[in-house]
Amino acid sequence: MKLGLINSAWAQAGRETAWGIRKTKELGFDTIDIQTDPLSMDVKQRRLIKRECDAAGLPIVSVCCVATGLIDFNDSVQRFSVDRVKAHLDLVYEFEAKNLLLVIGEYIWNREVIPPEEQWSTGVANCRRLAEYADSLDLQIALELEPFPLSLVNNVETMVRFVDDVDNQAFQANIDVSHLCLSRVAPEELRALRGKAIHVHISDCDGKVHGDLPPGRGVVDFMPYLREIKDLEIDGTVSIELEYAPDPSQIESWVAEAYRETDKLLQEAGLRS
Repeated sequence: MKLGLINSAWAQAGRETAWGIRKTKELGFDTIDIQTDPLSMDVKQRRLIKRECDAAGLPIVSVCCVATGLIDFNDSVQRFSVDRVKAHLDLVYEFEAKNLLLVIGEYIWNREVIPPEEQWSTGVANCRRLAEYADSLDLQIALELEPFPLSLVNNVETMVRFVDDVDNQAFQANIDVSHLCLSRVAPEELRALRGKAIHVHISDCDGKVHGDLPPGRGVVDFMPYLREIKDLEIDGTVSIELEYAPDPSQIESWVAEAYRETDKLLQEAGLRS
């Protein structure tokens, strides 16, 4: 598998987009994922990202999208959210990337007032529409497992159920290693995602709260998860996801550390040659 970086690592530290792309390549990454919103950027910014990635020889694999409105109880919010995700898919196509990383959010009001089954079916219906659109562009959507109690998809069982309910080969799963740890998912449970997973996120955490730290700074036991991921034979990318560095002025060393430690893990697991 290739080793990539989600470019939000640089943006969170206030670094300029083109600089972050060049630095990603300089540190040794094979690919890059882009976290942005096409409704908040103009054509110049879109062209800049693609031009800089092409110049660096850094393929864009994935574009990230959080779209909690897909399960909103208001029809108008759902319609806007579907259109917004379609705009993200258009950007994936424009960037010549492979997939859209999608987060769909959580049950509202503590799973009361609105039956949770209704929110689930709403999410499935909207994601089925989006999968059909992605398929028309020869793209895929990778659904992310979120490690929070009220997330619609917060373990392997709910991931499998949601992907099966959408029932479109363009709609598959993302595996996030630190999220698995936080959700107390045993590594062997990943076997249920054979043929359903297309993209991987990796980071560390303290085992209690969402953290997205460089591997080695938390408590995640990576090797059992990575061995199971290897056995899934995913033809895709492992992308490092980092949250805020303790000292933004040291973001380069923060990302370099994440690259170095992740590369060691992937080499040991036989996931990167």
